[in-house]
Amino acid sequence: MIRPIRWNTFIRDLFVIQIGYALFGVAIALTIRANLGTGTWPVLEVALARMTGWSVGAITIVVGFVVLAIALALGEKIGWGTLGNILFIGLWLDLMLWLIPPVEANLPLQSAMLLGGILLQGVATAVYIGVDVGAGPRDSLMLAMHRATKLSLRMARGSVEVTVLAIGWLMGGPVGIGTAVFALLIGPSIQWAFKVFDVHPHRELEKAVAE
Repeated sequence: MIRPIRWNTFIRDLFVIQIGYALFGVAIALTIRANLGTGTWPVLEVALARMTGWSVGAITIVVGFVVLAIALALGEKIGWGTLGNILFIGLWLDLMLWLIPPVEANLPLQSAMLLGGILLQGVATAVYIGVDVGAGPRDSLMLAMHRATKLSLRMARGSVEVTVLAIGWLMGGPVGIGTAVFALLIGPSIQWAFKVFDVHPHRELEKAVAE
């Protein structure tokens, strides 16, 4: 179930992918601190953090392992980058939430934070996928569902996202106008970043971004 490690480029890959993880931490923290509504998964993770008293980063790690377990049960292969995605993004997220203060009653700044977070998440996605050491747990689940159920990638990803968003919203997660803006702009942001950084993801993920 684990893809072979490319030892000849491991140190370089680890350095580059950590940049991607750090950018993910900044991006997610910006959307949370903007207080306009976050992306799908942070809606659930913030709700769980409020309920448990754990940090959002710790919840992100736990959720990542749960999602990974489901993907593995469905037969998806993973790489060391999949595990790194789970472990390090949560740590970077907690650091950035500590550094970035929440903003309220300042719509221009909140909007800039939200849009900046969306842009940075596109760049972060291009960086970690460009290293090609395994998809993140959520992308792995999408690919596993696509293969196991024969659903299109769009339907597989959409069904997961809608379910997670609904659960997070019912639990009191931060759904708002920013959630809709994120849903509309994250795809174009990733596509733009792929072009700028000349990233060519493996075929399944390339379809998922394009669809």
